Amino acid sequence: MQHKTEVREFLASRRARITPDQTGLPAYGGNRRVPGLRREEVAMLAGMSVDYYTRLERGNLAGASESVLESLARALQLDEAERAHLFDLARTANAGTRPRARRPTPPSVRPVIQRILDSMDGVPAFIRNGRLDVLAANPLGEALYSEMYVNPARPVNHARFTFLDPRATRFWGDWDRAARDTVAILRTEAGKNTYDRALTDLIGELSTRSEAFRALWASHDVKFHRTGVKVFNHPAVGRIEVAFEALELPADDGLTILAYSAEPGSTSADALTLLASWAATSRDAAVSNAAASSDPAVSND
Repeated sequence: MQHKTEVREFLASRRARITPDQTGLPAYGGNRRVPGLRREEVAMLAGMSVDYYTRLERGNLAGASESVLESLARALQLDEAERAHLFDLARTANAGTRPRARRPTPPSVRPVIQRILDSMDGVPAFIRNGRLDVLAANPLGEALYSEMYVNPARPVNHARFTFLDPRATRFWGDWDRAARDTVAILRTEAGKNTYDRALTDLIGELSTRSEAFRALWASHDVKFHRTGVKVFNHPAVGRIEVAFEALELPADDGLTILAYSAEPGSTSADALTLLASWAATSRDAAVSNAAASSDPAVSND
């Protein structure tokens, strides 16, 4: 990912979606050559010269002050996630020399965090990083996402599952929305960690192998994934609709707990109870099979 290209395409895409009517500007001429605002219109709204805005849109955010970025965010009507993304891009531009890209060691989940996960009885929960790798889960969380664990590759990754696993289109209640959200989360992470080698490799892999990913990546959408509702079509218990909350771990930079809950008394709550029973039965069967295979007496029968 080239940083100047990222900046240029992000600003151009935000400019293209806004019409003069949305900003209160008169639309002079009936044959506009651009779908949204012209550069000079953005410059006027942001209170800067056309030459300076053109420089910014060409990917040169180095030296842009906070007040300039705030003015630009208002002119382009950026939402909270988009504004943060713009500031992340500017932070990278002002960081100086490009750091050497390194493949980071996968972070481990501290034992106390795993104990907290395991104590969340009746609540599916897991921990992910910004690349959407699932680093740990409690039993019910692993059961809820059992389809992702079918592939033996580890760590389990939401993005790879969504775009590369044929099970995903059935598993997600709304695959289109899941796909858009997944790409927006990765784009947000890319703005914060432009030179993360593992993230760059993941984006390259998905771009090479998935046409759907490539199309969504080109939209430059970003999103905060903090709260919402997800719908699953679980192969063992059927449809489950749950609310989720994202809980960041301040002591573990980049790691987030995702916890799910169903409306009390709902069919989804019943489905989670059934899922817990299914998970326990599956674990007991796996333990019995492992014990049988390691018992010489059983093996020699």
